[in-house]
Amino acid sequence: MTALTGLSTLSALTAQSGAVSIDALRLLPALAPALGALLVLLVDALAPRRTLPHLVVGALALLMGAAGAMPGALSPAREPVLTLCLPGGPDGACLWSAGPLDSTLQIGLLAASLAALLLLSDQWRDLPGDRAVDVALILASAAGGAAVVAARELGTWLVALELATLPVIALVVLRGTRRAAHGGLTLMMTSLLSFAVLVVGTGLWVMATGDASLSGTAIRTAWAQPDQRAVLVVAILTLFVGLGFKLSLVPFHAWTPPTFVSGPLPISALLATASKLAAVGALLALIAPFAGLADPHPHALAFVVGALAIGSMLVGTVVAFRATDLVRLLAWSTIAQAGWVVLPLAALTTVGHRASVAYALTYAAAGLVAFAVATAVRTAGGEPGSERGLAAYRGLARSHPHVGGPLILALLTLAGLPPAILGLVAKVVAIRPLLAAGLWPLAVLAVIAVVLGIAVYVRWIAVLLAAPEHRTTAASGNNAGTGVEVQVGPGALAVLSLGTALLVVASVVPQVLYGLLS
Repeated sequence: MTALTGLSTLSALTAQSGAVSIDALRLLPALAPALGALLVLLVDALAPRRTLPHLVVGALALLMGAAGAMPGALSPAREPVLTLCLPGGPDGACLWSAGPLDSTLQIGLLAASLAALLLLSDQWRDLPGDRAVDVALILASAAGGAAVVAARELGTWLVALELATLPVIALVVLRGTRRAAHGGLTLMMTSLLSFAVLVVGTGLWVMATGDASLSGTAIRTAWAQPDQRAVLVVAILTLFVGLGFKLSLVPFHAWTPPTFVSGPLPISALLATASKLAAVGALLALIAPFAGLADPHPHALAFVVGALAIGSMLVGTVVAFRATDLVRLLAWSTIAQAGWVVLPLAALTTVGHRASVAYALTYAAAGLVAFAVATAVRTAGGEPGSERGLAAYRGLARSHPHVGGPLILALLTLAGLPPAILGLVAKVVAIRPLLAAGLWPLAVLAVIAVVLGIAVYVRWIAVLLAAPEHRTTAASGNNAGTGVEVQVGPGALAVLSLGTALLVVASVVPQVLYGLLS
């Protein structure tokens, strides 16, 4: 903290000299994980073959980053946390801006990265690779995700977005198996294509606005001119397509199922939660300035956003209904839930933005609990997550309620069914902006998707509540019966406990979450 205070003081002196102002404390959500990654590698050089110091440093860096985002989450929407500001500049001169929505997303993705790190630490004995590299890559991805959420300049926005993605590719392929290499290659090719589309979109954006910043003033000026408006609409749609790959929206979703089932489950959890929250933050940075544009209303943008959202919800839900593998179910569920996250953005209102962030955080919490359960179930003597079929989960809620119970709560949250009130509230809040904006056809299709989703998740819940077959535990060493073990490591136990507690509290008092976003 002393070093950071000195950096902040130095930044203030720099600002007085007329240069860009830098407040290190306000950059802490991205700065702490980045410095933590460097510190982990330094610790590994001084104390090789140690795992606990890497885990401690990584966890502290992520917690410090989340603490640094807390002031922004609690600040009024009209008083965002600003830094990297040009002296005497107009609106949009600050290249880092984090309001309540942005800061809450940063907290969520840093917490999701910590959860993935804890889950991965349980598997270090079973998986090959360098532990320091694992931790450093997770921290680097978290730093990129936290930065892209608050970035207000296209160059920084683009680099931070890729920084949030590229380390995860390495985490997939570092396992050294042929299956992991296939999943990593699929993700890498998708990332390259996404990056190319995003570069084209940023070029069109600068062409339309004459400004490389994500400034509301520049957008309003361009929107007032018909020729510039046409280019700006093409730019935002192109950028939205590039982000569609990151969000796993249909038809840009093909990489998701093979990557989820080929890599380690903790990395799949990281992709399903923290990476998605980073992509949501990147999308909000682009689309937020359009909320105030009413004459003429950007109907083309609303139509494309709504169409991709509904397509993702329906396709993801229908295919998930046939899934007999829990991780494949979670992959297709990620596609469907991404549609729900994007759906309220079609209203192009600040209420829609809050609904999108709330749904993204709700999905992330439920998804992490489900992935934590998946890491605990394995074939006797096999790798973590080696048993994922329906048969392995039959009667799990009866034989192992400490594992099956949280999974049922997570599935109920994703389905939007009581007693998981949080999931129900999230879906109602996601549909409400559409009705207010007169987009009732989208709302009707969303209700249809809810009904289909209930069938998907209730099918798995019925299996969990069925009469259990004979099941072994890791402690017994007995491989009779189905030969399935349920082994909850310390990391999975922490994720299960905290995730379940969060879902329960937020279901009883939804204002805990929605109050932060108001």
